[in-house]
Amino acid sequence: MKTSWRSASLVASAAAVLALTTGCGGQDGGAAAGSQNVGATASPGDVGTGADDGLGANGAQASASAPEPAGKLSVTANAEIGELVTDGAGRTLYRFDADTAKPPKTTCENDCATAWPPVAADDALAGEGVDKALLGEVTRPDGTKQLTIGGWPAYRYAKDTAAGDVKGQGVGKKWYALAADGKKAEAEPAAGLSTREDPKLGEIVVDKNGMTVYRFMKDEAWPKPVSACTGACLDKWPVVAPVETNDTEGVEKKGLMSFTRPDGAAQQTIDCWPIYTFAGDKAAGDTKGQGVGGTWYAVAPDGKPVGAPKK
Repeated sequence: MKTSWRSASLVASAAAVLALTTGCGGQDGGAAAGSQNVGATASPGDVGTGADDGLGANGAQASASAPEPAGKLSVTANAEIGELVTDGAGRTLYRFDADTAKPPKTTCENDCATAWPPVAADDALAGEGVDKALLGEVTRPDGTKQLTIGGWPAYRYAKDTAAGDVKGQGVGKKWYALAADGKKAEAEPAAGLSTREDPKLGEIVVDKNGMTVYRFMKDEAWPKPVSACTGACLDKWPVVAPVETNDTEGVEKKGLMSFTRPDGAAQQTIDCWPIYTFAGDKAAGDTKGQGVGGTWYAVAPDGKPVGAPKK
């Protein structure tokens, strides 16, 4: 897994914050035991009958169908889940919380194994990003060999019909995509402020939830930030709460600070300009606030309003 940029020095961050705030008048602003290695290096290139929900009673019979071959495993990045393991066909592999890794044990049988087909160990290859030492196998009740990753038995999800599908993630709060080390795949938390490329507006700033950030043209930045959005205005344009300087990515650090509003709330600025989100934006990537009233505009990484008329 990649080392997070969040590991930046706290001392450096503190120095950066001190320097920035003065720009706006000094405002406040390994494989488990019992798991046999089956992975050959390749070049890069709930118990029982719970079915879909992963919950259920113990099965009386073993799964009738043999596990499907794995092929060459690789690591794929998913924006919401993080880095996860996929099989040779690009299908996501999952783990089940009712199973165990030490020792490896599978508890998904019968109807459960129909909804969550086990992955066969026989032809599993360690592709790019996969450590062959973490690949192993476990013998299922019917005698077939199931692939394990970091000791955890691996499954597919029957409702994942295309490469890249992750419909099984979180089902029954027991099924999760597998990371290359056998743990649950988990994306790093998004930065408090970062940027994305919008097809119409270009590079714009978004908050930790991916929501577009806006500027109000009636606000002031110099010699100190002043917000002209008060009262009912704030119902439509919620303020962006303060963000640590080292919790940003792609945003210019100059004038990146917070200030205290007259109502006592703290608000973040970029280039000393107060920033907001829009209540009319319902999903990450929405830009419905762009140009509203001729006074609200998305924010560029340097704090300038995107698409605002030039004075």
